[in-house]
Amino acid sequence: MRKKRQAIALEYGSRDAPVVVAKGSGELAERILEEARRQGVYVAEDPQLLAMLSRLELDEEIPVECYAAVAVVLAWAFRLRGRVPA
Repeated sequence: MRKKRQAIALEYGSRDAPVVVAKGSGELAERILEEARRQGVYVAEDPQLLAMLSRLELDEEIPVECYAAVAVVLAWAFRLRGRVPA
């Protein structure tokens, strides 16, 4: 049996730390991923980070323990867009 797909969407810039703005599994995860791609948002797959972030509630800032992992993903996304992270 195939495991349900999960997705977490983060927003960064308006608060001190990235914030969970969407999360879901199954059909909702597919819709989150589809919307991200439609908006030109790069999608990273990191099962360990996903497991840590899936415990958070919507509008919750990521915990300090996730800063380094999320920073790597953000730097990757900036570089893909041809920008240098600040």
